Amino acid sequence: MTSPSSRRPYVGRFAPSPSGPLHFGSLVAALGSFLQARAQQGRWLVRIEDIDPPREMPGAADLILTTLEAHGLGWDGEVMFQSARHGRYDEIIDQLYRAGDLYWCRCTRREIMAAGGFYNGHCRALGLTAEGCAARLRQHHPVYRFEDALQGEITVPAALAEEDFIVRRRDGLYAYNLAVVVDDMDSGITEIVRGADLLEPTVRQIALYQTLGAEVPAWVHLPLAVQADGNKLSKQNHAPALSQDEARPALWQALHFLGQCPPPELMASRIDEIIGWGIAHWQLVRVPRQQKIPQGQS
Repeated sequence: MTSPSSRRPYVGRFAPSPSGPLHFGSLVAALGSFLQARAQQGRWLVRIEDIDPPREMPGAADLILTTLEAHGLGWDGEVMFQSARHGRYDEIIDQLYRAGDLYWCRCTRREIMAAGGFYNGHCRALGLTAEGCAARLRQHHPVYRFEDALQGEITVPAALAEEDFIVRRRDGLYAYNLAVVVDDMDSGITEIVRGADLLEPTVRQIALYQTLGAEVPAWVHLPLAVQADGNKLSKQNHAPALSQDEARPALWQALHFLGQCPPPELMASRIDEIIGWGIAHWQLVRVPRQQKIPQGQS
């Protein structure tokens, strides 16, 4: 499939939040994005999304980076930390405000839920100031559908596509949808490979790219690793942390989960050999679309 971003040299990324150690679901996302980049002789960047201090675990960022290294997932260039990018986010917010694409909103989450769950534009014309308010993007570019290289055409409800969404919270913290778009735009990311739990916010991110006049990357949303009860493996669900001493079986299992059919004997190989096999044999078309229960989970 040819994408709008295919004319540029490939740049991918992995962007975990430091709310805890990496687990098997994290490894699936990291390995999938890594192999998609390396199989196309592309660059693979790492970003630590540390813009929500109350949810962060002390020492998690360093643990994440050493775990990636232990699993043979070496990145290009310097690691980006969102906590060092506040000035850039403020610059974009000011740009949006001056262009008339942003306004201040005092509506609470409770009020929005009582009105049906989607924001109805109540504060659009009130001319509020920033104090005590969230910043909302004035939605000029609603995106109702987009093409995912693995999942196919994705459509969303009109109410979601047309909603003015928050780009800076009432507490002053930057919203995920703002930070991720600005970082990926500035890093020249050409394709975003991540978990399918992030399918829904993609339409908002595409809308923000278009508002900023930036080139929209291609998208690949990988299947989620789930527990037997259907809940995804996550830090919030206390998924077991990856062991740096058990990298070889974890990599083999992640390759198998991603549909790449690694031979059993590969599990006994060196980590660099497992990674090399993965790059040489990577085929996105083999990756299953649907979420899966990893082997050994019950």
